[in-house]
Amino acid sequence: MRLTSIVKAGLALLLGVTAGASTGAAASAATATSLTTSATAVAAASAAMAEPAFQLPFPCGQSWTGNSNASSAHQSWEIDFNRGSTADADLGDTVVAAASGTVVISAHQGSTNGFGNLVKIDHGGGWYTYYAHLLVRSVSAGATVSQGQKIGEVGNTSKPGNNISPHLHYEVRTDATSYPANIQKAKFNGVTFGYPVQTVTSNNCGGSSSNPYTPEQVCGSGYSVIDSAALGSAGTVYLLYNTSNGYNCVATFKRTSLGSKTATSAYLEVQGKTRATDSGDYGYYAGPVRASAAGTCVKWGGATGGSSYNSPFEHCG
Repeated sequence: MRLTSIVKAGLALLLGVTAGASTGAAASAATATSLTTSATAVAAASAAMAEPAFQLPFPCGQSWTGNSNASSAHQSWEIDFNRGSTADADLGDTVVAAASGTVVISAHQGSTNGFGNLVKIDHGGGWYTYYAHLLVRSVSAGATVSQGQKIGEVGNTSKPGNNISPHLHYEVRTDATSYPANIQKAKFNGVTFGYPVQTVTSNNCGGSSSNPYTPEQVCGSGYSVIDSAALGSAGTVYLLYNTSNGYNCVATFKRTSLGSKTATSAYLEVQGKTRATDSGDYGYYAGPVRASAAGTCVKWGGATGGSSYNSPFEHCG
């Protein structure tokens, strides 16, 4: 169901209760409970729909290895990031905002939680990111930051007596429930991190924070990203799959010239069938291009900003 439909349903219920009260009908406990439940559903849907398009919290092009099992302190889907071959190799490396937002914490946590120098960013819609153990913090509480902006440096600060090697401790949380259930699986460039360990190359190249859409929103309910390809710094083309109906979907997202109509395209070709293409002058994305492809190889790709990607026939399962 679209978020607007949920909101309208909640408003209709609220108006119905109000109308009943105006004609003298007493509001029952059951009605109040129903209204509260509806409001809770609307709030939860709002948070789910507002998930930002997070990128890796490191500069464009860098590759970092994340590990969710590296610390006994981990409760859920937290990730510790390193990329150097020695214990201190990452000390002082730049950490950037995974998405735009407002800094709500920039402080040394001391003995409070072992985070040491912590930056917490509010991305709106009930979504937050945490960047812990920083050597230095480059932003202050209350500051507005853009995606890809430097917010600190990799460090090993913690609580007194806790000697740790330099790394970035990264978390994504929501306000939908309490800790640690509110820690969410991290997504980078639209793809869920490959828990427990994966090496990821950063597409945090600037400009993407203003794109208000995600591949999942564009392709629709039931679709999940299974592959992606960067189009230089101009955009990214995504391949998604829906396990419930066997359909693939392709969409090309712009990073630059957002809101301005520029040549952008996306295509999907199921082996043995005619290629389907969406091409035109678009402000934010091209697509979605969908086709039934269960058990069949597909060729996919797209272009924007003078860069293009063309896959071989693949994803044949």
